[in-house]
Amino acid sequence: MANQTLGLESNLYQYFQQVSVREAEILRQLRKETAKHPMARMQIAPEQGQFMALLVQLMGAKKTLDIGVFTGYSALVVALALPADGQVIACDVDEEITKVAQEFWEKAGVSHKIDLRIAPALDTLEQLIAEGQNNTFDFAFIDADKSNYDNYYEKALWLVKPGGLIAIDNVLWGGKVADPDIKDNRTQKIRNFNKKLHQDPRINLSLVPISDGLTLALKK
Repeated sequence: MANQTLGLESNLYQYFQQVSVREAEILRQLRKETAKHPMARMQIAPEQGQFMALLVQLMGAKKTLDIGVFTGYSALVVALALPADGQVIACDVDEEITKVAQEFWEKAGVSHKIDLRIAPALDTLEQLIAEGQNNTFDFAFIDADKSNYDNYYEKALWLVKPGGLIAIDNVLWGGKVADPDIKDNRTQKIRNFNKKLHQDPRINLSLVPISDGLTLALKK
């Protein structure tokens, strides 16, 4: 996993950020706080967050899913882009690390837009389906345990409306997916998942090489 865009040498990446990224101060503060965490590399890159916010605004999204919260950057960047009556349902199992997320959501004044569900994400998604919320979400972001990517994707396909967008993080997996000699379970899972989406007739597809690879799946 990577928290900056792969394949750009240092000077070019710095220039790319200087002329492209407009990161709100609260988001910079959250990245600085997250950098203290031993798993800080799990946080998305600022350019990816900005790209996702732009997609949400282009779509006029109001109801979104965030599957895998960590310190809350993705949920925050989306919530900031949503209208006043927008909603993010955020799924995570870690009550401790999401305290950081909740602190920054409060500081940003968007906590009322974010409904944090502390439970296995599949349980939360199944509950939403059982409540009849199929075809009601505009946007979903998947960035949780890689072994369940396929399961999260299938649930999100039920929940996202036709014309809605599912974004999936880490699909280039630090470049490991392109190395046939790397055969660990998570890399193989992502390879198989990428192949499945490439052949899935239910979606229109684009894999964007931003950060660690972001797949965009538009539900038909």
